Amino acid sequence: MLEITVEAIKGRCPVYSKGDRMVFDGPEIILEDTDALCTHALSTILHYTTVLDEHWIPLELGLTREGDEKHAYMQCADPGQPYTEGGTVIFCCRKVDGGD
Repeated sequence: MLEITVEAIKGRCPVYSKGDRMVFDGPEIILEDTDALCTHALSTILHYTTVLDEHWIPLELGLTREGDEKHAYMQCADPGQPYTEGGTVIFCCRKVDGGD
């Protein structure tokens, strides 16, 4: 199971607030444990959820740095100002037990 939380927002995001989370169990999004969903974010996140859930290898995927192998970091596809009125959201992903 993966928990993905909003780590930071650069600019303005109409969907997420800092600390919001999404929970994935394999291919399933656990909606009752998920605060919000955005198509800009999902376009990036869904590339990694299955592989990270099955084989936790964020360092090999370039999603973290040495010394922080317990987290993977991603960002949404919205580039923010000056290109759009939105902003870029940085997500932190961690593997959790099903009981969390």
